[in-house]
Amino acid sequence: MSWAECPRAALASCLTACLPSNLGRKVKSWADAFGGELYSIVTKYSGSLLLQKKYKDVEPTLKIKEVDGLELVKKFSEQMESMLRRKVEAVERLVEAAEDADLNHEYNSSLEFDYYNSFLINEKDENDNYVELGDEFILEPNEHFNNLLVNTTYSDIQLPTNVYNKDPDILNGVYMSEALNPIFVDNFERDPTLTWQYFGSSTGFFRLYPGIKWLPDENGVISFDCRNRGWYIQAATSPKDIVIVVDVSGSMKGLRMTIAKHTIVTILDTLGENDFVNIIAYNDYVHFIEPCFKGILVQADRDNREHFKQLVDELQAKGVGTVNKALTESFKILREFRDAGQGGLCNQAIMLITDGAVEDYEAVFEKYNWPDRKVRVFTYLIGREVTFAPNVKWIACNNKGYYTQISTLADVQENVMEYLHVLSRPMVINHDHDIIWTEAYMDSALFASQAQSLLLMTTVAMPVFSKKNETRSHGILLGVVGSDVPLRELLKLAPRYKLGVHGYAFLNTNNGYILSHPDLRPLYKEGKKLKPKPNYNSVDLSEVEWEDQDEILWRELMSLGVVIVGNAVSCLGITPLLADKPSVFLPACSLGVVLSRGHGEYILLGNTSVEEGLHDLLQPDLSLANEWIYCITDIDPDHRKLSQLEAVIRFLTGEEPDLECDEELVQEVLFDAVVTAPMEAYWTTLALNMSMETEVGVEMAFLGTRAGLMRSALYVGSEKISNRKFLTQKDKESIFTMDHFPLWYRRAAEHPPGSFIYSIVSEDDSGNPSLNTRGEGKRKLFTSCIPHHARPDPFIAASCLMGSAETCLFWFFPFLCLQTGKFFGAVDGSVMTQLLNMAPALGNCRGFGDAGLLLQPTSPVLNASISHKKHDILQPCDTEYPVFVYEPAIKETNGLIECGDCQKMFVAQQIASSNLLLLITDAACDCSVFPPVLLAHNASVKCERMRSQKLRRRPDTCHAFHPEENAQDCGGAAEIPVSPTLLFLPLALLLQ
Repeated sequence: MSWAECPRAALASCLTACLPSNLGRKVKSWADAFGGELYSIVTKYSGSLLLQKKYKDVEPTLKIKEVDGLELVKKFSEQMESMLRRKVEAVERLVEAAEDADLNHEYNSSLEFDYYNSFLINEKDENDNYVELGDEFILEPNEHFNNLLVNTTYSDIQLPTNVYNKDPDILNGVYMSEALNPIFVDNFERDPTLTWQYFGSSTGFFRLYPGIKWLPDENGVISFDCRNRGWYIQAATSPKDIVIVVDVSGSMKGLRMTIAKHTIVTILDTLGENDFVNIIAYNDYVHFIEPCFKGILVQADRDNREHFKQLVDELQAKGVGTVNKALTESFKILREFRDAGQGGLCNQAIMLITDGAVEDYEAVFEKYNWPDRKVRVFTYLIGREVTFAPNVKWIACNNKGYYTQISTLADVQENVMEYLHVLSRPMVINHDHDIIWTEAYMDSALFASQAQSLLLMTTVAMPVFSKKNETRSHGILLGVVGSDVPLRELLKLAPRYKLGVHGYAFLNTNNGYILSHPDLRPLYKEGKKLKPKPNYNSVDLSEVEWEDQDEILWRELMSLGVVIVGNAVSCLGITPLLADKPSVFLPACSLGVVLSRGHGEYILLGNTSVEEGLHDLLQPDLSLANEWIYCITDIDPDHRKLSQLEAVIRFLTGEEPDLECDEELVQEVLFDAVVTAPMEAYWTTLALNMSMETEVGVEMAFLGTRAGLMRSALYVGSEKISNRKFLTQKDKESIFTMDHFPLWYRRAAEHPPGSFIYSIVSEDDSGNPSLNTRGEGKRKLFTSCIPHHARPDPFIAASCLMGSAETCLFWFFPFLCLQTGKFFGAVDGSVMTQLLNMAPALGNCRGFGDAGLLLQPTSPVLNASISHKKHDILQPCDTEYPVFVYEPAIKETNGLIECGDCQKMFVAQQIASSNLLLLITDAACDCSVFPPVLLAHNASVKCERMRSQKLRRRPDTCHAFHPEENAQDCGGAAEIPVSPTLLFLPLALLLQ
């Protein structure tokens, strides 16, 4: 029976009739016939032959320029350094203005001064009068600040609920810092790409520009305190190694334990990824609250901090407390790390949290910390009892630390912050204005509007000191000045079109954590809401670069100015052959640029007149990648309303002479617009003549070019489109965005010219990484794209179709429709198991055997998050996903499966000019003894991941001690009580 005798219906009976004999030959004839008919349909409706002809016609006029990867990354890094330098200069101007204002200000304890309180502005009382500190404050929406209501002419003041807004220290500080207002405005005028600028005061107020209306949280309070933000703490102190020692003896039960736990959590919140930490609990014996971390310090990144917080919550008070052994263990860890060159290599401190200390602990300090006192000891006396206060204070004052007593939960925040002032003294006395760049953090305003890897921000910050001579030895920190830098602004300087289809740029911190990478997805979906993953800002490069499992690239990035030329090949083709992986050190990070051979080595330059190109740019079916920077529109407020297409047109027509545009990219767009212009008429003619009764399933034709240009046409009414989100701004995975080419475009680039690439997606596909293709209850769609190349092989365009997969499959295979979109291993475990058994050895990317059709590469390890049942929150984990890919060099294969009482035969045949396989099998034989092969993953929270001590670039400066600092300023009264047991120690020892 021929294919013509079995068209589009009753195929199941045809297969039954043909199975017993000549199965291989029959399957090949069906595959050829099906492939030929399918190729004819998609070629017709995509217009691929016309587009190929148009590019072929202009090929002789093309100029092909080879990309110099090293030169490219150097250029990008220079531009980024220049941009970052402008941010630093803005902060430096604010620091100078703040210190001069303080120098010229005399403290006035009875000062009366009205200021704009961001919580109270524009608020009125029952008499329609503005409330105190709440005068009229004009707010207007501003696109540059995510359309928030702001005042770009003035800053205002935010205070936490627990800080009195008319305290004399607050009023004097706010009055002094009024001098920053003209500097804020001037900075913004000099550099319109600046975003938020601010001054966080050591007294607790936060001056923010532009001014905004501050809203309370869901509990009606303002909990934001600038002093416990990462940018403040990192700018105020040098890196630190901290051992937190907590008393969990029986006397700490009840409220005391609650206060102690809150104190530990608050200390943890003052640490960042440049710091190292551990927590020891003691009563009758000493134990590390995380046994995995016994005897070491671990990096205080977000993962480890959150892990510690969970363990702290489980602490219980019992037994008798003896502090000596805990202190001894703490000093040993700190000394071992210091001697081994591990940890922060700067400040070291012990934080002792207890309700009293009675034993003879002096010998511990004499043995492990005197006379050099390399480790500061900070003590926190919990509760209202003062009997042990002299002892606990003595410990701090004789070890260059600070003593505080914490009686209530409300006391915790202010008392914990005191240790930061002590650690900042050496830097303040020296007036060392170190520049710091923070780890990545989330800008929640961008959750729904940008690609996930572009949501993150970093902050540049510098400390502000008192310059008054009378306060020099006290080392008074006035606060910290900072400015936010969206990472999106950095990546604009590594434009997508210069990097090619699979090329990309990424940024890493000095700790090897990703600032920005196309495969960094910091959000997860909970119901309909997007939420940040718990470890989004501590993802290591090796966790998203599969070909870097040996961490060669990671180690090179931790070196400065190293260029890597590698030949790493991804087994899956997700990251193709890499030609260049250069890295250049920046003030904030390392920059890496990846160029893929074949798609990133060359740029095509066409010769098209402005007049000809303009005509074709104005066609209604054309759009440009609006996240790409063809023209700079975000500096001049008058340009911000323009789309990129509108900006390009106004630039070419001379309507906006002030527009700054990328002329090389604009020239590429003009060329692509002219070459692809005939597609509109072609698609329109087809749509008008299309018979919906006989040619069902094709809904849309579209194309994309390397310059970010897209054209599209509908073959059905817009109300009949299966996926109305497809190719819209919300459909980030299928359009040109700042950090990637569309998924269908990238897939097409992987295949040779002349072959169509088919893929199945569900109608609400989010684009998030998911290897589970099952989607019961969802409408299935297919996309089919054909790549277009130009010699010597740069990929230039893809023309595609979209349609309903159910309809299209029913057209040919009516009995298969219900399985559309399912993973084959879940449908037929017996055949999938046999195909895997026929595959070559796992992990071998080359030299496939003739019999093997499927390869299962070594399961990639991806950073992910899993639910921790006990705490019902997400935990970071290492997750393995099995991935399967067929070997295209093998055209057919067959096999016989023993299924108990019967044998199951199957034949698999490649369908020419596609990425499809036709697989025919005997459905009569029951092979349910073979379980389904599922895309399951293995996940675990690993001790090794959390305690790993990788190579890092430490900050260049360290300010641990200063000979002029006043160590007797250690809490409470200035006089240091002397322990009776130490009266006979040399006086010089006590004063060191």
